[in-house]
Amino acid sequence: MEKESFVKRYGLLIGTGLAVGAAAVLLTYLGNPDNMGFCIACFLRDIAGALNLQRAGFDAEVGTGIVQYIRPEIIGLVLGSTAIAFARKEFRPKGGSSPMLRFMIAVFVMIGALVFLGCPLRMVIRIGGGDGNALVGLAGFVIGILIGIQFLTRGFSLRRAHPQSMAEGLAFPVLMLGLLGLLLAAPDFIFFSAKGPGSQAAPVLAALLVALIIGVLAQRSRLCMVGGIRDAVLFRDFRLISAFAAIILAVLIGNLALQKFTPGFTDQPIAHTEWLWNLLGMVLVGWGSVLLGGCPLRQLILAGEGNTDSAVTVTGFIVGAAISHNFGLASSGAGIGTGPVAAAVAAGFVVLAVISVTNMQKLEG
Repeated sequence: MEKESFVKRYGLLIGTGLAVGAAAVLLTYLGNPDNMGFCIACFLRDIAGALNLQRAGFDAEVGTGIVQYIRPEIIGLVLGSTAIAFARKEFRPKGGSSPMLRFMIAVFVMIGALVFLGCPLRMVIRIGGGDGNALVGLAGFVIGILIGIQFLTRGFSLRRAHPQSMAEGLAFPVLMLGLLGLLLAAPDFIFFSAKGPGSQAAPVLAALLVALIIGVLAQRSRLCMVGGIRDAVLFRDFRLISAFAAIILAVLIGNLALQKFTPGFTDQPIAHTEWLWNLLGMVLVGWGSVLLGGCPLRQLILAGEGNTDSAVTVTGFIVGAAISHNFGLASSGAGIGTGPVAAAVAAGFVVLAVISVTNMQKLEG
């Protein structure tokens, strides 16, 4: 009975984590940048570039920047979530929970992620690849979550969402279908990097298929990077964090098998060694993700289920990515950006603090 109980309680989450880790290794093997089989922040940044919202590293000779590509992984995650939500009658459009505040938080979460160079999912993938800088990021992520928890326990809320129309709920998945059409048609007004990380990609069909499967699993398991640590601290519930650990294990095994495991801090792919900014960037991500109710991956999955608040949040991520690159806030392998990084991160902490304090509801009892 104990074994059956463990399998029922942890099986889907651990299985999903192992699948995500294996998929990340596979996508890297098929062409995605090293330690970037999945990265919600990086891939949304690439989509922002493809739509010409940013031109990081623009080369006049080839007419493109270095991070411009419509990533089919993002499309697949959303559509996989949508498909399984409809199949299980869980597609329930809702929204209206402080959309502008969510948008603002999302902008700063993305700024923090691009200072670190990765979302929480890429952070654990980097750990599995041996990147010591990601451990610094993990420390910052945990600190940020702990800060957010302090406000949750004091009544923080962005207020209740309300039922929305089916058309409203379907708008974001339909937008993903539109992006898929643009990816396949590749019209002149969509930009695709000729060099740099944006030019490194797994074949479209393979990436889309893998992401569809992960989208289904993530929807069923409720996988969330921030939720695992939050639930462990608040409720001593370790189900979500078990998936967190399973991703690292699968990536580690895959990298060892492919002889891609390179432990250390220096010469890591698409990473920098400025520990303070790795730390602070992920503090911003952790705190903001707690306020949003989930990490960037979770927001994509929720948007696929018809949650329009999460759709607004993902839009905020895309705008945050454009701001980060247009104003020199995003880091690179050489270090932090050349723009006002310290001011932007400080502004992020101020904005999150103000939103946290002004949205604490009176607790009963």
